[in-house]
Parts: sequence; structure tokens; C-alpha cells
Amino acid sequence: MPTYDYECSACSHEFELVQSMGDSKKKKCPECGRLKLVRLIGGGGAIIFKGSGFYTTDYRSESFKAGHKAAQESEKKVSEPASSSGGEKSESKTKDAAKASSPTKPDKSKKSP
Repeated sequence: MPTYDYECSACSHEFELVQSMGDSKKKKCPECGRLKLVRLIGGGGAIIFKGSGFYTTDYRSESFKAGHKAAQESEKKVSEPASSSGGEKSESKTKDAAKASSPTKPDKSKKSP
């Protein structure tokens, strides 16, 4: 239910009142008792959504939920082996590259004539 601001034009008393949208405006001031109440236009009246049912994901079908879950699981399976095997491959490539780039030294134990 919305909250309305009221002000008495006779005694300048201001107050807030929670009313249903279908209720009529109040006319009698609770402070002075005169019929001089005026309902003010407020800028802070906003609807507050509480609980479930306000997001698009709250009403997804069961088939959508199952498909989404399966897609997430398949992404995990694909990313896990790639990251572990990719690390091993890169290590072996660096070792092979190091061997190929190092010059071969002649064996000094053999003397040439």
C-alpha cells in the first residue's frame, strides 16, 4: 500500500498516512480537527518488490533449467582437461626448444689425429 503525505492548511501539521489506492482522501486533521487537509504530491512513493516472482529467472521452464545446467556442466568438462593438458604440452615444448637451441659440444675425450 502506498504512503501519502498530508498537510493541514489551517495548522500546518504534516504527516504520512498509509492508505489503499482505492481509499478516499482524508479531510479531517488529526491535530486540530478541522476539515482542511490537503494531500501532497510526493516524490518518494515507490513500489518495493519483495520476495520471489519478480525476476525473469523465477519463471523459467523446467526444460530451460535442465538445458542450462547441462550446458554449464559441459563447459566445465571441456575447460578442465584443456587447462591441465595445455600446461603439460607447453612444458614439453619449452624443453624440446631448449634442447634444439643448445649447441652440441664435441667430446674432448676423443682426440683427432
